[in-house]
Amino acid sequence: MEKELTRKLNGEIDRLTNETFKFDQRLKEGWFSAVYFLKTKEIAEKTKPNNEVVMQFFQKENAVLCGTDEAIALLHTFADNPENLEIHSLKDGDKISPFETVLTIKGPYQSFGYLEGVIDGILARRTSVATNVYNVVKAGRTSGKQKPIIFMGDRDDHYTQQAGDGYAAFIGGSTAQATHAMNEWWGKTGMGTMPHALIQLFEGDTVAAAKAYHEVYPEDDLTVLIDYNNDVITDALKVAREFGDTLKCVRLDTSNNMVDKYFLRNAHLLGKFDPRGVNPELIFALRKALDDEGYHHVKIMASGGFTEEKIRMFEKRNVPVDLYGVGRNLLDINIGFTGDNVILNGKPESKAGRQYQPNPRLEKVEYKK
Repeated sequence: MEKELTRKLNGEIDRLTNETFKFDQRLKEGWFSAVYFLKTKEIAEKTKPNNEVVMQFFQKENAVLCGTDEAIALLHTFADNPENLEIHSLKDGDKISPFETVLTIKGPYQSFGYLEGVIDGILARRTSVATNVYNVVKAGRTSGKQKPIIFMGDRDDHYTQQAGDGYAAFIGGSTAQATHAMNEWWGKTGMGTMPHALIQLFEGDTVAAAKAYHEVYPEDDLTVLIDYNNDVITDALKVAREFGDTLKCVRLDTSNNMVDKYFLRNAHLLGKFDPRGVNPELIFALRKALDDEGYHHVKIMASGGFTEEKIRMFEKRNVPVDLYGVGRNLLDINIGFTGDNVILNGKPESKAGRQYQPNPRLEKVEYKK
């Protein structure tokens, strides 16, 4: 699998196969297909065995397409006589428009039609995540400099979705993913430093936790989480004074219902802005505190409730964040795909309003086991 993914990234092969996806074999039995598709498959086999249809897929947004490799591998793995299907498709990462045809499949309905809903679901989830990430990445360059986006969605969905979501985030442009599973489909590994749990093990002593981390992982660029005690500037300066040039980055993840102790010590600042969570004024103050003591090299990573809109606001204000960590908001499944039969035995035949929409951008896909 890793070899195949490396070759894909190097442009040596066009599409991933089931060597990567490792589908549940119950797909062949129709276990994940709506029952009416299974009944239609049986009816077609018994009453219309010589039919040939064209099924096309589209959605209704401006989006970043993802899931085509997976859908095509699904067809090549589970359709009857998949070598006889004629498939045309766009590619993962292509920008798509509302109602643009992204995939067509030509062949006997009973060969592949029962997979329609599964394909819709693949394209919907992967495209939603890829598009969400793309929009967040785009927001991260509002100020003119691209800020890295770390995909941290492991705690916001079922673990079985991590590989596909991580791949979609990669297609959307994220810099790194939090778990090994999220990187599985292209052979990389997860990225991460310390959670609050590590600091808790050292009774809230952020410096002690950082020392332990650095002792066990001396080759890592040292990034320290600084909001455990809800006093990010105090703890940031403590670790900076302790580690000096060895400290590469601090991360704050203040809860959106908390007000950092910095503002309680500087009550005259309150009343002019929302002081809760990770807010621009807290980041400005943190950057100034680090710079005033000569720690200009220490980067700031912000996480906790970040959305496309919040990142864009930060960037418009030139808030000195160097990296963003984003999770839950990248997993909203807000794009739905539809598959329609639009040609029957060479002639237009479709549901009203769903006629065949040819797309010159589609490329023919060669059959691969």
